[in-house]
Amino acid sequence: GYPVLIKARAGGGGKGMRRVEHPDEFSEALSSARREAKAAFGDDRVLVEKYVDKPRHIEVQVFGDNFGNVVHLYERDCSAQRRHQKVIEESPAPGMTEALRKAMTDAAVKAAKAINYSGAGTIEFIVDASQGLKADRFWFMEMNTRLQVEHPVTEMVTGTDLVEWQLRVASGEKLPKTQSEIALVGHAFEARIYAEDATKGFLPATGTLHHLKFPDAASECATMRIETGVRAGDAISPYYDPMIAKLVVHATDRQGALGALGAALSRTEIAGSTVNTAFLAALAADPDFAAGDVDTSLIGRHQETLTTVPPSSDETIAAAALAASGAGASPSSDDPWSSLVGYAHFHSVARRTWLKFGEDDIAAKVSVRADGRFQVALGKPYGDTNSHDFRATPRLARWPGHITVF
Repeated sequence: GYPVLIKARAGGGGKGMRRVEHPDEFSEALSSARREAKAAFGDDRVLVEKYVDKPRHIEVQVFGDNFGNVVHLYERDCSAQRRHQKVIEESPAPGMTEALRKAMTDAAVKAAKAINYSGAGTIEFIVDASQGLKADRFWFMEMNTRLQVEHPVTEMVTGTDLVEWQLRVASGEKLPKTQSEIALVGHAFEARIYAEDATKGFLPATGTLHHLKFPDAASECATMRIETGVRAGDAISPYYDPMIAKLVVHATDRQGALGALGAALSRTEIAGSTVNTAFLAALAADPDFAAGDVDTSLIGRHQETLTTVPPSSDETIAAAALAASGAGASPSSDDPWSSLVGYAHFHSVARRTWLKFGEDDIAAKVSVRADGRFQVALGKPYGDTNSHDFRATPRLARWPGHITVF
């Protein structure tokens, strides 16, 4: 029965995927999905499956060796998705019952044993959450025969190193632990930080990462780790996946881990490309997500609220104006006269800078006071309304919107 989902056999990330509500739409949707699958993966074969109206995407991490042993490392909930691609994953799944966990993990282990699976793998299930999580309301979706992007949350809650396990199994060793030795401890989240514009339908973004700083280390209530392959000065091009980093936190319970996730996102500083950190922070604070009432349509239902750019504070705009003016930059030479920014005999000489925040044009006047402070006056073009003083050039933590100089 309809609706059904057409999905590329070789695909991922929502490519080659179409939801079909009525038989009359099927032929066109099939052709479209196959064309996209062929272009993206070189394979136009597709699967057709039942579309569940309130689906939860819950997957089970499995691991096998070459001696017939297979274990599971519990489940991950990957229901927070946009464009069929995961953005925040967690383990364990919120609201998971012992009956459903046993049914799902038993099914996952049985599936892996049936194919004599060796190494790391993930059995993915679709769960109908319309009437709560029940042991008879989940269906096999697919198996990923590799280590997945979200594997760190499993490592955090089980205290394992899955890459080490892969190397040991590939070297001919048995699994390092039996099922009874694998415990589930605490709660973990992973947020995928992308170079993308959430306000424009999550379009990938490009640019040079002029400033990139992640939170330092563990906080009092959570353990944190950052996985990234970029550094300040690197360019984000259109030729590769726009993921910048994975931010992972672990705490004793879900509430503590969620609070740590929000705090870590607020301390993440990225400038030079549009990124999704504000969107991730808004999602982490969303009442439904915070309550664990999540399904794969949550982001779509709340997209307008989650992607609204908050108004920028005068202090942030003043900091941007000071940085854009160059008044606080280091002297270009050792000549003492080079350090006299805005110097004149009897008064300071202001530097004018014009900024654009969204659709708003902002005029700023930067001057140096006698005590060495920088004063920034802000207003609509040529109308100074608010001023802010800085003893030295402030470090621009993050750009809440699109601020450009022209």
